[in-house]
Amino acid sequence: MTGRRRSSPRPFPRASATSAAACTAVIASLLSGCGSLPGAGSGEKEPVTVMTWAPEGTRTTNMPGMPAMAQAYARWVNSRGGIAGHPLKVLTCNEHNDSAEATRCAQRAVDAGAVAVVGSYSQWGRSFMSPLEVAGIPFIGGYGASAEEFASPLSYPVNGGQAALLAGNGRQLASDCRRVALVRPDTIQGDQMPGLLDAGLSSGRGVGRSGGAGARTGGSRNRAADVKAPEAATDYSPQVAAALDAVGADPAVYGTAKAGGEATGSCVAASLGDNTDTFFDAFRRLQESRPKVQVGSVLGSVDQSMVDRGGGASGPLEGADVTGWYPVPGDPRWLPMRRVITQEAFDDNRVDPADQGVQTTWIAYTVLDAVIRQLADKGVTDITAHALQTALDRGDQAVDTGGLTPKLRWRDDDMLAVTDFPRIINADVTYQVVRHGELVAAQDGFVDVTRTLERRHTDGS
Repeated sequence: MTGRRRSSPRPFPRASATSAAACTAVIASLLSGCGSLPGAGSGEKEPVTVMTWAPEGTRTTNMPGMPAMAQAYARWVNSRGGIAGHPLKVLTCNEHNDSAEATRCAQRAVDAGAVAVVGSYSQWGRSFMSPLEVAGIPFIGGYGASAEEFASPLSYPVNGGQAALLAGNGRQLASDCRRVALVRPDTIQGDQMPGLLDAGLSSGRGVGRSGGAGARTGGSRNRAADVKAPEAATDYSPQVAAALDAVGADPAVYGTAKAGGEATGSCVAASLGDNTDTFFDAFRRLQESRPKVQVGSVLGSVDQSMVDRGGGASGPLEGADVTGWYPVPGDPRWLPMRRVITQEAFDDNRVDPADQGVQTTWIAYTVLDAVIRQLADKGVTDITAHALQTALDRGDQAVDTGGLTPKLRWRDDDMLAVTDFPRIINADVTYQVVRHGELVAAQDGFVDVTRTLERRHTDGS
């Protein structure tokens, strides 16, 4: 790979802990009723219509919390006068994990006069992005599940998508793992995963679990074994066995996990979306007769609810290295979102504040809110798709997400020089670990995997 980071520095460094706490306190005071949002009480203006879509009720990945969070956000902001006086109207659509349905959702957004699609999930970027591009509708803060979200000039991502997660998980596992197997879906999206994990494993050599220099596990590291899995299987026992065989988890050499045997340096990473739960059900059963191995995954495939269902501290995910985009769910920077959920979606079990889809939707609507207010400050009262696109492209002011991400903006100079993903502006990830049955931060702060992604092709990954 020949891409390099642009020579001009990123103009907005991450907020310090002090400034992040101050921001959280300010937003929290607004939510508690101690103040009023800017624009509230300024007189009702024309509504702003947006759409949020996600798959629901499918046999593969489901993200019902994303449209539910969008609706909760709309109820909350409208109860406080809207966004700069504009009522927010949120349309939702179930894209069913189907390319034709993704196109239908996009066309519904066009037909309804939506000025943006915000905080949505779909693997079918080629299907949904084309109708939005024809209509000039920006796609703000998608989940990052499709390559088109990091290529289309109408897309404004808030995270590094699957690419950053897999590269980050490779780096996180690198200090502990000499032999790695990746279990991933047998799909077009899944085909990208091995190279990304390998890039992380390569760049993470000699990097300790805390992110600093650490002892190597010894020996040369080969690429991760690529174990393909059906996207909607009911039993992943064959894939578990193949992964354990690939990393040399031989009971004749190490003994069995049930008897305390451990294959040090052998690691299995699984990234199967909702079906990761099914994979670890099989993994827990089969590993009793195999030596214990280190486990890795990414947020979105593993979360706290899965750890709980799997037995918590006594389950197969105890000690797992998990990579995410954002701070851990218990971080105080999520307090404003949690208060909105409590006020507007308390009895809606679709809205889990620990879910990365819900979190991404919150951040995406934070971006929408900030950009509309920036336009209002300039005297713009007609909030159109073109006005939003222009404001996002110009990036006169960065969007502060309260420390949940670096400050965000989408000027040409802010794009990272990552081949295949030219629209990435934020390649930060967080390292997390399951400790005593709880998903907690493995280290403070963010880890920037930009260089890992940039070097992916030049290293042969």
